[in-house]
Amino acid sequence: MSRSTEARLVLEDGTVFSGRMLGAPTGVAGEVVFNTGMVGYPETLTDPSYRGQVLVLTYPIVGNYGVPERRLADGLDETFESGEIQIAGLVVAEATEEYSHWSAAKSLSRWLDEQGVPGLSGVDTRALTKRLRERGVMLGKIVNGEDIPLRDPNQDNLVSLVSTQDPVVYGNGPTRVVLIDCGCKNSIIRSLVRRDVTVIRVPWDYDFTAETFDGVVVSNGPGDPKMCAETIEHVRQVMRQQRPILGICLGHQILALAAGADTYKLKFGHRSQNQPCVAIGTSRCYITSQNHGYAVDERTLPDGWMTWFQNLNDGTNEGIRHRELPFMSVQFHPEAAPGPVDTNFLFDEFLQVLHAR
Repeated sequence: MSRSTEARLVLEDGTVFSGRMLGAPTGVAGEVVFNTGMVGYPETLTDPSYRGQVLVLTYPIVGNYGVPERRLADGLDETFESGEIQIAGLVVAEATEEYSHWSAAKSLSRWLDEQGVPGLSGVDTRALTKRLRERGVMLGKIVNGEDIPLRDPNQDNLVSLVSTQDPVVYGNGPTRVVLIDCGCKNSIIRSLVRRDVTVIRVPWDYDFTAETFDGVVVSNGPGDPKMCAETIEHVRQVMRQQRPILGICLGHQILALAAGADTYKLKFGHRSQNQPCVAIGTSRCYITSQNHGYAVDERTLPDGWMTWFQNLNDGTNEGIRHRELPFMSVQFHPEAAPGPVDTNFLFDEFLQVLHAR
């Protein structure tokens, strides 16, 4: 593969952005979205919530600290958010091969190539991001030579592609938490195990309701939450049992749907490390990490439920909780640590509720 090979990104509205191939020399189609984070591309690219998406990184230089080797400890990946690159394709303004970091083992381009993921560099990502903000997320394709058709990944059940296939247990603590894996980030598991929790990670459609557990965490994941009918029904059963539930990202939307509320697709989603969220009833604002394209319509929340957090940029819902029962969820990622760790305390609050029962 030649780094100078010309290629192009074609959006569904006909807009074309030219650039140079990065990573695997192949074409790919998906939903084009953008992320405004300045760091964390190894974690971002391995986040299962990006499955099927062509990701635009707005930071002007990417790859300067390379990519570390994958490290496993007690069966859990310590380096990345999953075991593979999850995005369909990558678009950047500039990708450097001259990486420098003590943990680096390879360049970003080599990593992409090894996993068969194409990328495009030399793109005017400012103009591209502006287009996506004005028009909204669009289907698109990276074309290298032969043309390929557009493809809407949201027509597929993406969660089924990224969920674990069989139950897996992590940790050996006295508290047992079922983690419904809808595309779970490894950081969620690490955050729970660090708090002396035994985590039973189960497939997205696995019926765990008759097993022994103290509480449930519904993980993040890709795509439309309404595709997860089996997960929604299992969460409803846990709600009838009044067991403590914590939803994160897609899990937040699934909890809302299980409660009887509705969700909708955002114009261009929230994908960044700096989304300001205020806790309702307070003046406290938290800086949060997010990656989602759907949101909860808080106007449809049934009686007994309340808005917990709200996004200060666009006013969208960022969290809900029940006024009396032990159900809570947030749209952002409390396990994330892009710099601030503002919302890690939510795991402790969930466990306090769980231990109080």
